[in-house]
Formats: sequence, C-alpha cells, structure tokens
Amino acid sequence: MNYFITGGTGFIGTHLASLLHEVHPEARIYNLDIVEPGTPLPTVKNYKPALRKGEEHAATFIYCDIRQPIELEKVNITPDDVIFNFAAVHRTPGHPDLAYFETNIRGAENVCAFAERHGIRKIVFTSSIAPYGAAEELKEETTLPMPNTPYGISKLVAEKIHQTWQAGGEGRQLTIVRPGVVFGRGENGNFTRLYWGIRGHKFMYPGRKDTIKACIYVKELVRFMLYRLEHHDSGVELYNCCYEPAYTIEHIVESMKRVTNMKVKVPFMPGWLIMTAAGIAGALGSPMGICPARVRKLQISTNICGKKLSASGYRFRYTFEEALADWYKDNGNLYLQ
Repeated sequence: MNYFITGGTGFIGTHLASLLHEVHPEARIYNLDIVEPGTPLPTVKNYKPALRKGEEHAATFIYCDIRQPIELEKVNITPDDVIFNFAAVHRTPGHPDLAYFETNIRGAENVCAFAERHGIRKIVFTSSIAPYGAAEELKEETTLPMPNTPYGISKLVAEKIHQTWQAGGEGRQLTIVRPGVVFGRGENGNFTRLYWGIRGHKFMYPGRKDTIKACIYVKELVRFMLYRLEHHDSGVELYNCCYEPAYTIEHIVESMKRVTNMKVKVPFMPGWLIMTAAGIAGALGSPMGICPARVRKLQISTNICGKKLSASGYRFRYTFEEALADWYKDNGNLYLQ
C-alpha cells in the first residue's frame, strides 16, 4: 500500500510522514514535492526546514510539480492507495494572486485526475479557514463561505474540485480539513513569530487582547487525519480543525510564557499607534515579519468552531499547554520554532 503526500516536504507533510512511518512501518510513503527535504525556501525569510541537521524524511522523495499532470514512473500504484493533498501556495500576504490560483486550483485538478486515472478511492485534502473570509462571527462547517482573498478563493475552488472527483465514482472517500493556525516544530509561521516577538520584547497586544485565534497542534492534526481515514467509509466530510473553544491571543501569549518560563510583561498598544509602527517597520524591510497586513490579521478574530471535531469520537492527545510543552521539548527546551 502506498501513501502519497503532495507537498510532503512542508511542515505538516513532514509530521504526517513521521506518523505514518510509526503507525504503518510496512507501508510505502512517497513525498511528491518540488522542494527536497531539508532545503531552505527562498520565498520565506529565515526559513527553518522541518527536518533538523542529520534527520531524514520518513517518505521517499519524488520531484513532482502538481501544476503539471502527475506521472509517477516505477511506482506500483493501486486503488487501495491514499493521497494526502497538502501542496499549496498558502502564505498570505506574500505571493502574486496568480500563484495561489495556479498552484491551488490547477494542483487540485491534477491530483484528482491522478486519482481518477489509477482508481484511487481515498483523498485527504488540507484546505484552510480562509474560505470563510475575515469576520468576527463564529464559523461552523455549515457557515456560508465568503472568501475575500485570492488564497481563500483558490482553496474554496479546490474543495469543489475534490468534491466533484468524489461524486464521480462509487465508494470514494474524501476528507476535507480546515485547520486554524497550525503550530509545532518547523512551522515558520504565526506562533513562531509570536514567541520570538514576546521573547525579544517586540510584541505588543495590537489594539485588543480578546482577539480569538483558532489553532491546533500539528501532531494532533495529523493524528486526526489518520483517525478519519479509519472511521470514514465513503462520501465527503468536512471538519474545522482547532481546539474547542478557540483561544484568545491573551490566553495564547500567557500559555507560551508559562510553558517556556518567560518572565516578560507584554504591553498593550492602541490600534492606531501599532499600525503606524507597522508601516514604519514595513518600510524598513519588515523585521520579524512585521508589516501592516500582518498586524491587521492579528486584530481580526479567526473565530472557528471545533465542536464537530470534538464530537467525532477523536480523543485529543494533548491539551493546548501540553502541546506547547511538547513543541518546546522538541527544541531541547530552549525555544519554539
């Protein structure tokens, strides 16, 4: 049996490959990506690969650009194989509009065509909460999507492409997950920037402390994906993936401080003042990733409901603080990144 992970060199893909190797050591795991494991990404400043020096990826790397038709030579593909479609252009802001549509939409078409060609019946697709759009209201899986960014639009279209594939054959199983902020070792994202901002006395509450930031630990997310593969027979299922209830930015900051023993007082800055400071920082090259667009994202809640996941029968392995502690331990109890 084969497991194909598109975008497997990335943060989530690396963690999934490790879990698959642990749970199914007999299986063949393939990482279909344009970036070799351990290679820095030129598009991400100060990028830290998910693998540390001396570590090996648990999957076999095959160069594969999902923007092109997928042809895998010398791989014995069977209908019992599973595809995890993670490959995407996702950092926003940060890319031209075309890049989101070209990779996320064309990639979905090519992945589904590959599954169709080989009779593969199971796909797990990692979407995003971006299709909901930016708004303070609570978002459930039944909430009407209203994406307001190229990334969010492209991910919603990609969901529909996968759903069309599922409807095209008997017994096909599609799981779509919409994770909140995914954190853990190798994320190179919001939680890492937040941690170093607090530690370096460069983070201030941007106009409010009650902003809700739905999130999930990467090791929890990949375990949930495997759980759904085992407990879903056919059809389409959609899950928001986040802790329930979602946490405020103040709760996240204070938890980070407790777990990593940071004795730092985080000040509050009025919204108008921090936007001015972010504008100046952006003009200076956005140190620590600070720019007006990212500050605006901090000020808007990602108020995502995780009740459906909680009721799915899946049992969380980590509480939020246990997840932070596990991440800290993965870095030798020295830092979070």
